[in-house]
Amino acid sequence: MSRRRESPAIGLATWFALASLALLIIATVVGPVFLDRDPNAIALSRILEPPSLQYLFGTDELGRDVFTRLLHGGRVSLVVGITTAALAVTVGAMVGAVAGFLGGWLDEAISRTVDMFLSFPVVPVALVASAFLTLDVVSVTLLIAVLSWMQVARLVRGHVIALRERDFVVAAETLGATNAGILFRHLIPNTVPVILVAATLLVPFAILLEAALSFLGHGVQPPTPTWGNMLQSAPRFMRDAPWLALAPGLLITWTVSSFTIIGDTIRRVMSGAARPITQREVRG
Repeated sequence: MSRRRESPAIGLATWFALASLALLIIATVVGPVFLDRDPNAIALSRILEPPSLQYLFGTDELGRDVFTRLLHGGRVSLVVGITTAALAVTVGAMVGAVAGFLGGWLDEAISRTVDMFLSFPVVPVALVASAFLTLDVVSVTLLIAVLSWMQVARLVRGHVIALRERDFVVAAETLGATNAGILFRHLIPNTVPVILVAATLLVPFAILLEAALSFLGHGVQPPTPTWGNMLQSAPRFMRDAPWLALAPGLLITWTVSSFTIIGDTIRRVMSGAARPITQREVRG
């Protein structure tokens, strides 16, 4: 009788999150190309117009089309989130893998450095740093990446420490593999589930932090639209123009929730599919 292999199912919520993100990415990338409107065009004759067929999400306090600004702002928010996650995961995974594999004084020094960085509250540090920097998309991305690589380093370090005594690592050492070969061929590939989950959780973290900084006036500065700086003036018009807060707020919630659901699904699927590497695979 054959053994039945069970794998974690991808639920309806995950498919909905994937479809939502695909739709959002397509809309932010392609939408502005076909929608021939300047997101920064001021029209004092149509200030705070409600949603209509002409202006799907109404206009803001300067008469600018909110829908157009949402599409352009989505580009910025997604670029910041995805690029930040890529940078933080790359740096954190390398630092954590080296510390976990080599151990000794190097592991101790890296661990203490990571603990020191983690002891600082992220938002206040970002606000202080933004006071000394002229923040654009690039500098905001680098700032958030600098403040978020430590969690990845700690996760990967712990995973590598658990893996380095496994049989496939011992076999690789016995066969004369170098430290770099063991690290890049065997240990880091086995941390992919941890890295993928960390990346999908870092994207919404970066989007939220960028939105918070922009909302407080310390992020990407106008007239460049982002979902965060679109919320900056919205509270003043909540009674007369609630769409100014609802539209970017819902998009931020939608995007963050979608990435979180996908990250949780990747964790479950990769955990269910995980298996040790055999000595035959070590010999290559």
